[in-house]
Amino acid sequence: MVDVVFMLPTWQAFLLCFFFAVLYVGSLYIWGGSTKDKNRDHPDVIKRRFISVTGVCLTVPILLWTVSKNSEKAEASCLFTWLGIRFWGAIPALIIPLFLTMVLFLGPLSLHYLDGVFRLYLEAKYWTNSVKNYVWIRNHIVAPISEEFIFRACMLPVLVPCLGTGWAIFLCPLFFGVAHFHHMIEKVAHGQQEVGDAFKESLFQLSYTTVFGAYSAFLFLRTGHLAAPVIAHAFCNHMGFPSFGEVMGYPQSTRYKLMALFVLGLISWLGLLYPLTTPALYSNDLYVV
Repeated sequence: MVDVVFMLPTWQAFLLCFFFAVLYVGSLYIWGGSTKDKNRDHPDVIKRRFISVTGVCLTVPILLWTVSKNSEKAEASCLFTWLGIRFWGAIPALIIPLFLTMVLFLGPLSLHYLDGVFRLYLEAKYWTNSVKNYVWIRNHIVAPISEEFIFRACMLPVLVPCLGTGWAIFLCPLFFGVAHFHHMIEKVAHGQQEVGDAFKESLFQLSYTTVFGAYSAFLFLRTGHLAAPVIAHAFCNHMGFPSFGEVMGYPQSTRYKLMALFVLGLISWLGLLYPLTTPALYSNDLYVV
């Protein structure tokens, strides 16, 4: 494949990323008919949305190709490499970012151990039931792959050349965070929440999805692999937002240990963040962060 570069003016790069976000979210609502009055967790809705996001994931790279320029410069590379789809460094990209993210979730993982949740993961029935559940497939497979592909792999190649890696890591997640506001519309439309409550919850979701988006963008640029943010995204979806309130339900001695593990996880993650994402580990010489 011919090597290309992306050299769009900043305003065009932003418009293109905004268009990608609108295309992704808009594709979720093109279905009417029998699915119109069903919530987002209904199997019929989920299956049709799988089709929608697959179509978007096939279309957006074509649009990216049309705005790229053929080049023989050192910073040029093939489109698949820009998108983080390549062989070299793939195995470390699947393992190390997952381990790094698990370190961050040391506290919540300790809660899972105390609650006995860990025992579920050792049962074959848990996994066989999971892969038959459309909500589980959406949250752990389709959403991580499609969202990371559109909001990281397809946006960062056009944002980095005009903004630099620092600003791209900071601004790219805003498209991802704002895109999650459509959940508020669904909840209000189906009578699940009042407008005020739905707005507050969506604002909170905007906050932590934006923070995660920055971490995910960082992983993508440091590793040069789509697999890295996808595996971290799937794990975070599985864990959910840390249940800090649950800690208070334990006896004082256990509570202090859990608090210490939460803090230890955060400090260890900060210390390991750069060493474990060293680009050389992933054969990444395209993005320099």
